[in-house]
Amino acid sequence: MNGIILIDKPKEWTSFDVVNKVRRMVQHSEFNTSNKKRFPTGHTGTLDPLATGLLVVLLGTYTKRAMELTKLDKTYEVTMKLGEVSSTADAEGEKTFVSDREPTKEEVTTALQKFVGEIEQIPPAFSAVKVNGQRAYKLARAGKEVVIEPRKVRINSIVFTDYAYPFITFVADVSSGTYIRSLVEDLGKELATGAYMSDLRRTRVGQYSLEHAVGMEGLSPELIAERVIEPENSSHDS
Repeated sequence: MNGIILIDKPKEWTSFDVVNKVRRMVQHSEFNTSNKKRFPTGHTGTLDPLATGLLVVLLGTYTKRAMELTKLDKTYEVTMKLGEVSSTADAEGEKTFVSDREPTKEEVTTALQKFVGEIEQIPPAFSAVKVNGQRAYKLARAGKEVVIEPRKVRINSIVFTDYAYPFITFVADVSSGTYIRSLVEDLGKELATGAYMSDLRRTRVGQYSLEHAVGMEGLSPELIAERVIEPENSSHDS
């Protein structure tokens, strides 16, 4: 079985959990035509355990296209909470109070649009970015200082959807390599309130949409075989 399967990752599952379950299902099914002892599977971009949404899982020979497909643009539904910052930049970390100031809706709208376009962004300390050959999150967990250089990313668009203090929700269409947690932290600084990402759902990866994804509940080898996609070369897609 070669191609991709679109999965709606549940909260508290790691991306590895999803890939591992799909691998085991295919490995021990009649649909496994691979001669390899371990059926090759992968994905095109990690989602944190607290995040949900579209995970593009690669099957068989399509794992060789992981680098190409990882570079596709992505769309996220984002919820951020004002007033505090988090050690991990999301709801999982230790919170520190910053401010109880309530920005106006106009201030929020203006701040969001300031980040559209090409920007410089510093990835979170708790991320998989390598620092001197080591993953940043491993250094951060060990209590070591993590210094990450800023990098250029592109925010294609931000659509403001709701504001009910202290929560702001918006939809962000971004380039590969963009950290939404960092975007939220920067927005919190712009609004002078502090902020962390309280919820995240990925709805698009390149031309692949969440509406065509299947959930983990009820997933079976037969369903995987039924829903597997064998797209043409998509290196030009975004």
